[in-house]
Amino acid sequence: MDLKLLLTVFGTVFLAELGDKTQLATLLFSANAPANRLTVFIGASLALILASAIGVLAGGVVSAYVDPKYLSYAAGIGFVVIGTFTIVQA
Repeated sequence: MDLKLLLTVFGTVFLAELGDKTQLATLLFSANAPANRLTVFIGASLALILASAIGVLAGGVVSAYVDPKYLSYAAGIGFVVIGTFTIVQA
């Protein structure tokens, strides 16, 4: 296992998920079901695991046809476009 890659992915995803709509939805579910917080935690964890698995599988398939360098460029451009759109709409 590549520890550097593991820590990079963990740190990036962790920071990206803080305060996003998924975390807020989980907070609301937990607030509405205080006796079932473990159930909320397990459900949210499984959903994030499945979403990550889809991303990993899709990345593996796409990288077989497209150079990962170009995928990085496309992702960067996508983030800039989304950020610009968000700022313009605010």
